[in-house]
Order: sequence, then C-alpha cells, then structure tokens
Amino acid sequence: MRLTGKTVLITGAARGLGRATALACAAEGADLALLDLCDDLDGVPYPLGTRGQLEHTAALCRKHGVAVLTAACDVRDLSSVEAAVALAEDRFGRIDGVVNNAGIAAPSGRPVHEIREDEWALMIDVDLSGAYRVIRAVAGAMSARRSGSVVNVSSTAGLVGYRHFAGYVAAKHGLIGLTKAAALDYAPTKVRVNAVCPGSVRDDATAEGRMLAEIARALEVQVGEHEQTFTEAQPMNALIEPEDVAAAVVYLLSDDARQVTGSVLTVDGGFTAR
Repeated sequence: MRLTGKTVLITGAARGLGRATALACAAEGADLALLDLCDDLDGVPYPLGTRGQLEHTAALCRKHGVAVLTAACDVRDLSSVEAAVALAEDRFGRIDGVVNNAGIAAPSGRPVHEIREDEWALMIDVDLSGAYRVIRAVAGAMSARRSGSVVNVSSTAGLVGYRHFAGYVAAKHGLIGLTKAAALDYAPTKVRVNAVCPGSVRDDATAEGRMLAEIARALEVQVGEHEQTFTEAQPMNALIEPEDVAAAVVYLLSDDARQVTGSVLTVDGGFTAR
C-alpha cells in the first residue's frame, strides 16, 4: 500500500493506460481525482473516452475502498485544468501526485509536408502543452508543501523517430524536455518530475484501450493482424501490458522513488535499446 494517504490526479483516465494506472494507484491505497475530456475532438479521427467510461473507471477503483472524484477536463484549456485541480484540492485537501496521461495518437500517418498546421497545433496542444498546463496548476501548491510527484506519460516516440508520425514524435520528445526542465525547476522544493516511455501497449479489453489499433490504422497496418506485426518488432517478443506501465508509474509516484527526478523510465521490452 505504497500510496496510502496520498491523492493522485490522473488525466485521460476514462480508459486505456489511464484506467490501468488509476486501478494500480487505487490498489496501492491512493484516493483519486480522475479527469478526462469526456467528448470527441474535431480533427481526431477516432472516438475518445466517454463520461460513462470515466465513471466505470471510478467504480472499479472504489472497489479498493478509496475515495474517487471524477471531472470533465480539457487539457487544452488552462481554466478547465485549474477548475479541475481546485475541485480536487477542495475535496481531498491537497494533490500529492499527478499523472499526465491525456494524449492523442492522431491525426498522423502522413509525411511532414502533408500535415496541416491545425493538425500539428492540435497534437502539440494536447500531448505536450496539456501536461504543461497541469504542472502549472499543481506545482505552486506542491512546492509550498515541499512534496509532490509528477509523472508524464511520454512514449518510445519521445526517444526515437517514427515514420509519418512527426507531430506525435515532436510532442512526445518535447514532453521529455519538459520533464527534465521541470525536474530542475522544482528539485529545490522536493517536488519530483519524471517520465515513463511505454512501447507498444496491448489494447486490453478490460481497460478498453484502443491506442495501438489507432496507430496501426495511421500506419496502414491491417487491424486484426496489427498485434502480431507490432510483436515481431519487440526484442522480448511480447507486447507491453497496461499493467506494466501502471506499475512503473506507481513506483515513480511512491516514496520508493524519493530520490528519482528528471528520469525517463522506459517500459518497452527493449525496443529502444537497439
């Protein structure tokens, strides 16, 4: 129960890695503020998480006996982020940990010269600037308490390039840069900032994940055969499970990682070791 007595705020918590991380935190005793857009976005060619899915995540977490708050939040809008953070602080008194998980995988699937400016802006706004807004909203109070942990969910795309994914790669590389810079900003006040870089994560039915399938579509890989295609690219010959990533996040949130900041933890089965 490494997170007992702590409150953790998670963005993009309706499904996928967000749900898996929420469940792992609940199992470790954390009270939770679960945020998601709960709507679709113009320009994103697949359905995003719904309010019903967010509430289902909350219900699963409550089975562990923890308190859970849910809220719709658009990480593209600072006022929306600040309102959600204020709601969580009012309910729980403080926020001890943050998981910046909200993100989109598309629009993607084209070379740089075919990416429209609005598509580029959308990807950066959600996947990079969204994390900045959340850190901005929580870091002052964390610094005043001289305690806190922020975990940014980047990707192997934050460490290497992928063909036809320039916007996503740029955003996730930027998230690594933000992690390192923020870690130095807040190290004097004992607030830690780290990142996890998942590899190809299996679309687990329980978590209702669909990110890998959407990446496959953008790459024009046949959905239904895509898991085998991605598995063949993995040195350990297996896809990453959502729970594998969630376990890494829990470690970084916990006091076990009290001297870990500015670090990038890969959970990729050795993909980026080559």
